[in-house]
Amino acid sequence: MEQEHSDEAIRTEGISKHYEQVKAVKGINITVKKGELFGLLGPNGAGKSTLIGMLATMLRPTEGTARVWGHDIRSEPTEVRMSIGVVFQGTTLDQKLTGRENLDIHGRLYGLGKNERHERIDEVLKLVELSDWADEVVQKYSGGMMRRLEIARGLMHHPNVLFLDEPTLGLDPQTRNHIWEYIKKLNQEKNITMILTTHYMEEADVLCNRIAIIDHGEIIAEGTPAELKAELGGDIITLTFSSEDEAAKMVEHYKNRKSHNNNNNNPDTNEITTTGTSIRITATDGERTIPELMKISTDLNLHIESVSLRKPTLDDVFLHHTGKNIRYSGPDDRKRRRGIRRMRRNAR
Repeated sequence: MEQEHSDEAIRTEGISKHYEQVKAVKGINITVKKGELFGLLGPNGAGKSTLIGMLATMLRPTEGTARVWGHDIRSEPTEVRMSIGVVFQGTTLDQKLTGRENLDIHGRLYGLGKNERHERIDEVLKLVELSDWADEVVQKYSGGMMRRLEIARGLMHHPNVLFLDEPTLGLDPQTRNHIWEYIKKLNQEKNITMILTTHYMEEADVLCNRIAIIDHGEIIAEGTPAELKAELGGDIITLTFSSEDEAAKMVEHYKNRKSHNNNNNNPDTNEITTTGTSIRITATDGERTIPELMKISTDLNLHIESVSLRKPTLDDVFLHHTGKNIRYSGPDDRKRRRGIRRMRRNAR
């Protein structure tokens, strides 16, 4: 079927997935361009893996649909599956087989002939630098090597789109950085469209051309990493006080001062939030704002224990839109994850 928008790899149209009373994904609309490395950033249980499952035709949407490489996921699932590769969140390799044997089985499943399989196996193993380990059983591989082999397996049948579901989950920082390099290389040199899910802000920031931030099954922000961070202003100032009362007093006084000046849209200060003994301020010019804050603290006889100034991160963006840190898991979030896992088991 001819794709309506020739530059689009994926387009979702109000796609949703409900498990009884739990709405895992709620009417998501996103577009991914061909050749893009697109990130779905959000905490555990946000709906990232469920969305990938629907796009990969492993889960049937409750409402809405999507087109992947020109094919509708509802009416053309076989065509979609031939167009995509998937690197799952959990390891799905047969660890008693060699790396080569794992790839060979995958090639057979996709109908590759013997000569083509052998040629492609050598090609993808070289791509992820595992040629020397091709004939070793996978149980001898490190965690990072297994992830690289899974990426190679996902590329065996020349997919147009590669889904990477939490590709560096559970890996140490050094191995994670190596996986990032392989992913960037594949995207840039092979021009493979990639959809990556992650709850690591740095991973999304380093790798992705564009990001959709997802929470409780909904897209709450979308754009390039630079665009998303630019929404918050130029700097993030964090002041830590000796007590929560002092932090609250500083916030109250600063807000009253803004109100007294009839300048609620102060161009220098966009947002103030409090967490325990710390306050966090987004400011257009942090270096100019800090002396003002220090003077207020002195006037009120408050005891500042530390001051920091930095540029916004994607974690700040998530906090701005949701009121919580991306690593925070409150009672509602845990209840939601348990409900989704239970409904998935019942649906099998």
